[in-house]
Amino acid sequence: MHLTFGLQTRSVLCITLSSFLLFGSCRMTLAGASIDPSSLVLTFNEDFDWLDVSANGPGTRWIAHTPWNGDFGDARFVNPGPDHPFRIIDGILRIEARKSAQGKWESGLLASTDGHGNGFKQLFGYFEMRARFPAGEGLWPAFWLVSREGDKSIEVDVVEHYGHFPDRYTASLHVWDLKNLPLKESYHQRVPVERDTVSASFHTFGVAVDPTRIRYFFDRREVWSVATPQELKQPFAILLDLGMGGGWPINNTPNPSVMDVDYVRAWAFANDG
Repeated sequence: MHLTFGLQTRSVLCITLSSFLLFGSCRMTLAGASIDPSSLVLTFNEDFDWLDVSANGPGTRWIAHTPWNGDFGDARFVNPGPDHPFRIIDGILRIEARKSAQGKWESGLLASTDGHGNGFKQLFGYFEMRARFPAGEGLWPAFWLVSREGDKSIEVDVVEHYGHFPDRYTASLHVWDLKNLPLKESYHQRVPVERDTVSASFHTFGVAVDPTRIRYFFDRREVWSVATPQELKQPFAILLDLGMGGGWPINNTPNPSVMDVDYVRAWAFANDG
């Protein structure tokens, strides 16, 4: 038995899930522990005092497309220009989605590695973004990690916020077999939050990855965890974007809409070499 949900992922056009992999699997647990990154080793610190980005690299901290040159959703991710889709204002990155003169939606994405693997990537540790999301139907901001080796791809969605649902966001783990799409495995957790809180103020969204467990955090409080897949062998690239659609209509999406990002950081565990 398979279920197809009305949303897109960033790696393929749709999600198809085996029913036994849904909520309630023994691989998944809820928890309430907190995390303090001050005890960890800072390895990546993007405070957005300025933005070092190019369309596809090399030689910049960020590129403006996925490393595998794939777009997704209902807004095209465009090359960086003088004032769109990225701006830095008082140390805050603003990713803007807006309609072009032709009436087509355009928005922005950042990835920490280019198509040749140049850039920042890390296997285990704690990854965190502090951000404020735009409010409105059809918006789909996200912070996520991707690890690839051969035909296998591991995707950790730290946060996907579907604007149709202002009182929750989704955390996910996907294990892709790129030769045998759709999914091999997928795990999801809907994380309840106070209505409109993720668009009214800044919050941190984090994930700690170790050899046995992947733990997800909201404001540094653990909200979910899942077993680390055995296929995870290669380090993660970091991605963040202001997507649109994700399977939901964009008729009423505010034009423009802006995602504000205070920082993106990564830490290694103190005992990782």
